[in-house]
Formats: sequence, structure tokens, C-alpha cells
Amino acid sequence: QVQLVESGGGLVQPGGSLRLSCAASGIAFRAYVMAWYRQAPGKQRELVAIITTGGITNYADSEKGRFTISRDNTKSTVYLQMNSLKPEDTALYSCKAAWGRNDYWGQGTQVTVSS
Repeated sequence: QVQLVESGGGLVQPGGSLRLSCAASGIAFRAYVMAWYRQAPGKQRELVAIITTGGITNYADSEKGRFTISRDNTKSTVYLQMNSLKPEDTALYSCKAAWGRNDYWGQGTQVTVSS
């Protein structure tokens, strides 16, 4: 059974930082491209960051320089370090594992940026 479990969300003040984690089980993690998405209320889900099996990363323009995606294949976990958070970063953050035609999603972790 495949499971992706996100953690690390919460309430943070503008300018603050959070580190999200997504722990995977039931898949050959190192073979999967991993990504973080987010969905704010009333908006479509959008890609935040992606990391390939070889560690190549890419980010949405609004996150470049503020967010860092990384992976630890020994722990089957992908991380999203988020710095300089803004109120517009408020959303449900979910991770996705992709390999070929196989896509798996976690349930998400809520991030709220507010003073």
C-alpha cells in the first residue's frame, strides 16, 4: 500500500519559515520524481517545486530564492524548506510521487501565513 504522509505545516507569521516533510512508503522512492503542490481556497492547485531522481530541482517563479526542495532517499522523504513566507503562501501543501504513469498523492498539510 502506497502512502505519502506530509507534516510540518502550521501557522507562521509573515517573514517566517517552515520545513515541510513528505514521508513515502510502499514505493521505490529513489525511482520517483517528487514534487510539492499547493492549493489555496478558491484557486487551482499549482506546482511549487519539483526534484528529479538525480536531484535536479525546479521551482515556480514566485518561489525561486525562497523555497528549497530536497530529498533523502535513505529516508524515503522529500522536504520543502520555505523561508520569507508571505500571506499569499497560505495553502494546503501536498506532495506527489511520479514514475511513468503512476502518480501518488498525500493528503496535504496546511500552511497559514498570518500575523
